[in-house]
Order: sequence, then C-alpha cells, then structure tokens
Amino acid sequence: MDPNCGKMPARVNPTGLVWIPKLECIHSQTNPDRRIPGAAVANRNIEVVVAGIRQLTPRIREYELRTEDGTPLPRYEPGAHIEVHTVSTESGPIIRHYSLIGGVELEVDHADTYRIAVQREDRRRGSAHIHDTFEVGTRLEVSWPKNNFPLDRREAKTLLIAGGIGITPIYAMLRSVVRRAKPFDLIYSGRSPESMAYLNEAKKLGKDRVLVHLSGDEGNSHLDFKAILSSQPDGTNAYACGPSAMIEAVYRAAKEVGWDQSRVRSELFSSAPSALDKPFDVELRRTGRTIHVGRDTTILDAITAANIPVLSDCRRGECGLCPLKVLESDGEVQHRDRYLDAEQKEVGKEICICVSRTTGSRLVLDA
Repeated sequence: MDPNCGKMPARVNPTGLVWIPKLECIHSQTNPDRRIPGAAVANRNIEVVVAGIRQLTPRIREYELRTEDGTPLPRYEPGAHIEVHTVSTESGPIIRHYSLIGGVELEVDHADTYRIAVQREDRRRGSAHIHDTFEVGTRLEVSWPKNNFPLDRREAKTLLIAGGIGITPIYAMLRSVVRRAKPFDLIYSGRSPESMAYLNEAKKLGKDRVLVHLSGDEGNSHLDFKAILSSQPDGTNAYACGPSAMIEAVYRAAKEVGWDQSRVRSELFSSAPSALDKPFDVELRRTGRTIHVGRDTTILDAITAANIPVLSDCRRGECGLCPLKVLESDGEVQHRDRYLDAEQKEVGKEICICVSRTTGSRLVLDA
C-alpha cells in the first residue's frame, strides 16, 4: 500500500488559496483487466455504448452513453465528470475528461445513461477523433464519476458563471437549483449565440435569472465581475467554469469586493493539448517502470492506467498534490499548471503530471 495513503497535506498555491484535497489513493489491481460491463467495481472502467448523438452547435456534439444491458451506472452529483477512454489508429490511446450533464432541462437521465458534450478543438486531437469516429453503436470505456467541483446544496443563493464550453458542469448545476427551487443567477458568456451549447435550454430554465454576454460583439465590454459580486446577497457562493482569464477575473473581483476566497469555486478549461504535443516515455526511477505517454494522454492518466499508485486530486494543475521531481529530461518541460510558481517552472525540477509534459522523447521522474 502507498505509505502516503490517508495523509491529507494542505497546499498553498501561488494565489494564496489553501487547497486541502480529498485524497483518493489508487493501488495496483491484481486483475489486469480493468473493464467491466454495467455497474462497476470501484476504480475499474465501465463498458458503455453510444446510444444517441445530438449536434448542439457547429463544434459541439452531445453524446448519450449507456450500458448495453440497462445495468445502472454509478451515481453522481452536479459538477462530476468522467474519463472517456478510446483509441485512435493515428495516435494511440486517448483519455479525455468530460462533465456529466445529467439530463435535458428538468428531465433526468435514466440510471443506465451518462450524457456528455464534446467540443471539437482541432482536426488531429482527441475531441476530433470522437467527432469523426463515434456513432450510435460505438463501444467504449469510461471511468467512474469523479467530482472536484461539487455543488453545495445548503447555500442561501448560488451564482453560476460559465464561459464557452464551461457551460457543461454549470448547466448540470442550473438544473439542480431550478428543480429544488433555490435562489440563483446564471452568467453565460460566449462569442455568439450559435456557438453556445444549451443556451436555449438555460434561458428556458432560468428565465429572467439568466444574463447572456456575447464576447464576440465588438461593442460589448468585458463582464464587470466586481459589480456582479457586489450585487449578491450575503451567503451567496459562486461557481465558475471556463477559460483561465475568466476564472482569474472572478477571483480578482472577489478579492476586491472583500469576498472570502472560499466563496468562489472553479473549474478551469485551459490545459487543452497542443497541436505540437508528441508521445514520449516516462521512466519512474524508484518504481523501476517505464510508461509510454501518448500525445493525447497525460502523464498522470498513463501512470494510473498502468496500475501504479500516485497521488492526485484536481487534474487541472491547481491543487499541488501530483508534482513529481524531474531527474532527467531530453527536452524542455512544458509547464501548464497554475500551482508551481515562475521560479519553480524556470528551474524545471518539478512537474505537475496531471497537465504538464516534455518536448523530448524521455522523461525520468523520482517515483
């Protein structure tokens, strides 16, 4: 067993926020076959089939994933996501993380169904592979749901903020607060109405509590988050999901208006793969294993798929739980996290394995 299992270190990131992670230790499985149909054994992948596809915008498609025999899937709460595991003939194994929608408007998905929305990013990457190859009847594997962005049902009021494809977990939260008749506001920003998934559904659910901001209009200014937060009553908590600039603006405004930073929860969609990413090998010096990392897979996903226990939590490069010491690298370490400071990144002796990579072909880690 991992000697660190059960320890919950508090980490402070460069913004000064304290992150106390919910620790999930992954231990080696005696059975190398992690695939099971229907209701899963924890930490093993689940076999599902694409049961429905809906084009939401020119770049975003919704996929309904179901168990073939109707077996209920593991339950989850708003804010949860799953890993989608698939294989590209061009680039090998692909692992992508997608938020669970939960249903359409107030209709709840059946217990055997997961609903996700995938935005196509570029013609050669994982999302493009899903758009190009997934059709009704396609079989694939998904992980158990994971939730690093949970909605607190006890709040007096909920402020929901979405930017672009960041609407996916926020839409699930919107459905929850509307069903429970809880006070809320929704701020939804996108370049144009045609590019904004679930826009009509959100407006129908939220009615006059929905503010739509079109960032692609030349006459539109940036959202004034300081004014938005200042107008909220005491007891309001904010949930923001979208690009890094938007998330940072929300945190900056919260600090300026005197909000406790714990009142803002966020999920960041900023560590997307680069078109220049290449596969490489990671040698785990102490473990004595070498793991291949595909161009569409993170180091963390590749290591955990090999049943090697490592610590991780947020998978967004924010919490500071997954950094490992870099012993050797024949290329530049590409830091895509928000945890390490500028000096640490320049020295290059640590790497957040959930989002960062190397430009070389070999990376040696102290693990």
